Amino acid sequence: MEKWIFWFDDIGAEANDFVGKKCANLGEMTKLGMRVPYGFAISVNGFEKFMNLTGLSQKVKECVESERDRLQQIEVCQNLSRTIQGLVEATPMPDAMQSELAAHYRELCAKAGREIIPVAVRSSGVISMPGQMDTYLNVIGEDAVVEHVRKVWASSYTTRAITCRIEQDRPVEWAPIGVAVMMLVHAKSAGVVLTVLPTSGDTSKVVIEGNWGLGESVVSGEITPDSFVVEKDDLRITSRNITHKKGMVQRGEHGTVYVPVPDELQDKPCLDDDEILEITRTALRVEQHFGVPQDMEWVVDRYLPFPENIFWVQARPARFTKANATEDIDYIIDLMAQIFK
Repeated sequence: MEKWIFWFDDIGAEANDFVGKKCANLGEMTKLGMRVPYGFAISVNGFEKFMNLTGLSQKVKECVESERDRLQQIEVCQNLSRTIQGLVEATPMPDAMQSELAAHYRELCAKAGREIIPVAVRSSGVISMPGQMDTYLNVIGEDAVVEHVRKVWASSYTTRAITCRIEQDRPVEWAPIGVAVMMLVHAKSAGVVLTVLPTSGDTSKVVIEGNWGLGESVVSGEITPDSFVVEKDDLRITSRNITHKKGMVQRGEHGTVYVPVPDELQDKPCLDDDEILEITRTALRVEQHFGVPQDMEWVVDRYLPFPENIFWVQARPARFTKANATEDIDYIIDLMAQIFK
């Protein structure tokens, strides 16, 4: 059987076209010696194998062709999306594929030293469509991983994704998508770091945004994240904006739950100075490696000692430049929404 699952340390930036940008970046970060959670990538070939072996590829083509002339109508796209997603989610994964995926999950658990671990199952598109496909957190067990991989595959046919392909003049039925399955860090806090200052396009500074728990709390709009600005040349922390944080997102029994922040943490910074500087140093090393400003996602583990508690789960070139500096605050909000989608 053609290989369709790859451990992060087996891939790098060169793998973008067959595992998607997110997975390729995770592999590259692993090669750089960064603390990336254990995980593996399901390639685009895995999705295509599933679609072909089950006959879904032909069914999707027929569904799209039947509505081809009406796809500019949003109601038609919505109905088409529901139909195709329903087909994908309802179609069992072929036994051989399911067995191989389950075996990799068991090996992932073994790497983490536990019998069963929660994972994040995240989309990894070959074509850039930020925020258009789905991510699932706190997925536990072999059957749940198989189910949520199918859900991520199905999300390549959301109304958002279909509309995006129409706008990009790409075939609606063509959905090159990889999937990242990675150990879920028991987050004390989480957020993003940008090696460019969004308010001005200043590349001499680093800005870190974060909050307690998982990063989803920012997207909900319930809280405003803490913000820290650090000078690149001497690592001075020149700005701290500590917000009043009433709520956060944490792991539940399955999935995630929104819970109150304990009183003693509501006005406390979600990062201490050592963590801020370690995040900054790593971000600058990645910026130097790629040669362009970066936006990156970090997570601080609740139980591990510093600096082993800081994990990295995303890195990509920052799209912000001085030419569009007027987007400042909107950019941060949009970035957080895309990363934690």
